[in-house]
Amino acid sequence: MLRLPLRRLAGPLYSLYERRLTRTLRRDPVPHHLAVIMDGNRRFAARLGLAAHLGHSHGKNKLEELLDWCQDLDIKVLTVYAFSTENLKRNPEELSALMDLFATSFRQVADDARIHQRRIRVRALGRVELLPDEVQEAIAYAQERTAGYSDYYFNLAVAYGGREEIVQAMQAIAKRAVAGELMPEAIDVGTITSHLYTSDLPDPDLIMRTSGEERISNFLLWQVAYSELYFTDVFWPELRKVDFLRAIRSYQHRSRRLGQ
Repeated sequence: MLRLPLRRLAGPLYSLYERRLTRTLRRDPVPHHLAVIMDGNRRFAARLGLAAHLGHSHGKNKLEELLDWCQDLDIKVLTVYAFSTENLKRNPEELSALMDLFATSFRQVADDARIHQRRIRVRALGRVELLPDEVQEAIAYAQERTAGYSDYYFNLAVAYGGREEIVQAMQAIAKRAVAGELMPEAIDVGTITSHLYTSDLPDPDLIMRTSGEERISNFLLWQVAYSELYFTDVFWPELRKVDFLRAIRSYQHRSRRLGQ
């Protein structure tokens, strides 16, 4: 059968391909927990001659689309890497624009009727205390407004670092041991897992990264032990639904033995 490159499928043909692929994917299990490294905002902006903060704005819009796409396939948990602790070293102008974007975005998602209709719990994972007060307040607002939901989970890793998360878990465990609440020989995988930001969530089934880079970049280091990895070369703001669907299709075609 002749297969045309997707970029040549325009209008109705593209929509038909997308719908057909979606129907096919619904026949088999989809990831329960999808985690995404949203990479390429600044390179996308630079290629178009735009300021970096405009690339992040385009990335925010794409994230809203991704949440809808996950809902279409009934993916229960979505975790996205929005801002690392290392990103705090970026230039002040870009950081200021990013913080404004975070503050606005958390308040918008908290007031979005779709979030409440679908009963999506929104949370921030990371060292939120390192962020400006207005961002912390917006995060608290979103978390409080959705705290009672458990149908779906939308987690945004902000001021997040995988190593820092593990260090904080070790510190909490050490304090319990010193206080006599926990014997050292009783510490196991479950103990560590229960002290992570994601303690009440399953580990990611699939990690997807955009922009062509093929590394984890300090994201969910403990949790990705048996996650499937998928890399696509498109910049995050340019991700199409069909790119997302192809990632899910790749996941479905893999044999997950989970170390067994």
